[in-house]
Amino acid sequence: MKRIKNISLLLSLFLGGSLTASAGEADLAIPDLHEGTFHFFGTSVSSWNFLLGGAFVIIGTLFFSLLLHAQVKKLPVHESMAKVASTIYATCRTYLFQQGKFLLMLFGLIAIVLCIYFFGLVGQSISVVLMVLFFSIIGMAGSYAVAWYGIRINTYANARTAFASLRGRPLDVVNIPMKAGMSVGLFLISLELVLMIIILLFVPRDIVGICFLGFAIGESLGASALRIAGGIFTKIADIGSDLMKVIFKVKEDDPRNPGVIADCTGDNAGDSVGPTADGFETYGVTGVALITFITLAVPNP
Repeated sequence: MKRIKNISLLLSLFLGGSLTASAGEADLAIPDLHEGTFHFFGTSVSSWNFLLGGAFVIIGTLFFSLLLHAQVKKLPVHESMAKVASTIYATCRTYLFQQGKFLLMLFGLIAIVLCIYFFGLVGQSISVVLMVLFFSIIGMAGSYAVAWYGIRINTYANARTAFASLRGRPLDVVNIPMKAGMSVGLFLISLELVLMIIILLFVPRDIVGICFLGFAIGESLGASALRIAGGIFTKIADIGSDLMKVIFKVKEDDPRNPGVIADCTGDNAGDSVGPTADGFETYGVTGVALITFITLAVPNP
């Protein structure tokens, strides 16, 4: 009984501290980027122009990731392997369509909560609440787009890696997955940075914090749904294919074994869709936290 009282006291202290706190990411205001300057070789560049130049460099990196994607797609592949890869991708695409519908319904509930909090409790204007909802959608769409991009290039790379191993080319067996991984990684990071720089440059500085908060909520929502559902989808695909083998008395090494497609589809959904969306979300919320810490360190922004 005494332990329960102690726990209740600790909870009340934590809740009391959270209720009295009035500062957070939504209250942050970044410094005026037009006032800060960087000096290079005797010339000065404003912080705003410096970030804008960085955005163009990042866009170039984004195009480089698409170039790697095109290179992987052009690699030789056996016709039968390409058909199997297309079937796997079509199944994954159906899964992503269903996940997109689920995310829209889930976002409808989250949007109601955000409106009640920011408009009803915090007292923000309707325009600010709409900005938060807009960047929440952008964050969720970013996680979804990265997951789709990852599953597309992975199905390309899988078939071409298998064909390279069939031709007896060990270096290609290593290089093709590495090139596909580089493409996904560069696409993920470049898209994340471009979206964050857009918020920093074109959103009014007094609501940048609240827009970053909405952006982080959106990408976390998309990543969590895609990550959790991907693992569940993998298990359902494995169990379903095993049941079909038992019902139709199909042997494990039979080419008609549905597990050939089901396992590959489940593995792609669980090990590609989830991690890529999760990586986008992790990189984004880490960037938001970094901006928050830097802003707190700047006196009188």
